[in-house]
Amino acid sequence: MNITVIFFVGLIIAFVGMIPPGLLNMTTAKISLKEGYSRGVIFSIGVCITVIIQTIIAVTFARYLSRHPDIINVLERVALVLFILLTIYFFVFAKKEPKPDIEENVKSKHSRFFLGMFLACLNVLPIPYQAYMSITLAGFGWLTFDYTSVSSYIAGVGTGTFVMLYIYIFFFDKIKGKSVITQKSMNYFIGTITAIISIVTLINVIKEF
Repeated sequence: MNITVIFFVGLIIAFVGMIPPGLLNMTTAKISLKEGYSRGVIFSIGVCITVIIQTIIAVTFARYLSRHPDIINVLERVALVLFILLTIYFFVFAKKEPKPDIEENVKSKHSRFFLGMFLACLNVLPIPYQAYMSITLAGFGWLTFDYTSVSSYIAGVGTGTFVMLYIYIFFFDKIKGKSVITQKSMNYFIGTITAIISIVTLINVIKEF
């Protein structure tokens, strides 16, 4: 596939993956509101660096899995259980998502850059997400595991992540002081997404029998 197309495919996949309100995007918005636009951007860049590294790991893992389809079948069943548990968590147990703990006094912009990298490291979901998407794209013939194609895809993922974080900065700056999204609606939204993924994964597992 054309490297420009695979770049935008990676961008869209990362963009969609960052839409649900979570630790990284909500922390980005909070830093921008409390400490200024530039610190929010610096934090976002730190997040993107880590996401790029995670995507490299994910694609490397996906390349290995593409040569061992038997392992993919096992992981698909594991993923089904995890997505079902996540769905139950967000619909039943996640009544309150803890707010990111952001210290008020900041010594430098560099601290925000490394905080972005650190919090992104704690969020390991991009690795299985990108591995799954890479295998899926490879199955459709859209992604080949050569250097050019992979580099273009990873660049797209990094760009898509930054764009979504920037949208959070811009959006929350416009609505500051207004209560637009409740925690309950966030949990239902994320729970709905994991439920849909669970159903799709279950259908794939059933087809294999």
